[in-house]
Amino acid sequence: MDYGKKVWIFPDAELPPVGVNAIPGHESVIITNVTDTDAVIKITLLYADKDPVSFTTTVNAKRVRCLRTNREEDFGVYTAEFEQQYAIMLESSVPVVAQYGRAEPRTVNFYTTPGYCE
Repeated sequence: MDYGKKVWIFPDAELPPVGVNAIPGHESVIITNVTDTDAVIKITLLYADKDPVSFTTTVNAKRVRCLRTNREEDFGVYTAEFEQQYAIMLESSVPVVAQYGRAEPRTVNFYTTPGYCE
């Protein structure tokens, strides 16, 4: 049985400020691949005021990968800017399960969302 979907959209992405509260600000996309095949993931970032950008990454078979949006080793030159609103679209070569998470120091809150999937 295949678990997951090939397309995921997270419409509310925003890298919060680092903060000084109990929860340091950060955001990430977590992708789980339970198939026997490596997942090639195309990530497209959509903005209100500039053209979309895309890049690819891999999540190995039967693995989980956490991509921090402000780390170059995860998002390359497209790292998120603090407090910039954008959306994230994932397109995978195999079904995966994806989740978006944000630690919000302005309200000392952490939340995750599974996003929209097809």
